[in-house]
Amino acid sequence: MAQLSQRLAEGVDAHPLEPHLRVLEIGCGPGAAARAVAARLDTGHILAIDRSAAAVAQARIACAAEIASGRLAVRRCAAEDFVPEPGEAPFDLVFAFRVGALDGRHPEAGTRALPRIAAALTPTGRLFIDGGDPLRELHVPR
Repeated sequence: MAQLSQRLAEGVDAHPLEPHLRVLEIGCGPGAAARAVAARLDTGHILAIDRSAAAVAQARIACAAEIASGRLAVRRCAAEDFVPEPGEAPFDLVFAFRVGALDGRHPEAGTRALPRIAAALTPTGRLFIDGGDPLRELHVPR
């Protein structure tokens, strides 16, 4: 497995991960952070999404072992279009690194994304993005 960049490693380490959590990564790119999170899950699961078909294809290749284990899935979807699949359980934790819809670079997309994320969270679910020390938690409207 390729080593994470310092930025991604610090971000993943800062998450309040527990082995049983259901996690959603928004903007997974080639899947490096998703792989690192999957390695910390036993009975949990991570769904990694990205709007880019190329990124999703890269992530599916890079994460093949984690996908085969059942701890990880990859789906092509933009944050502002995300809807859980029928029967898909809600998520305990959502995170995103350098996703414009959530970090303020694309506020219109963020306005559409936050209600979709909120609808996919458990009642105690949390949303983290980069840009803090190293993360910051975003308020999710309930």
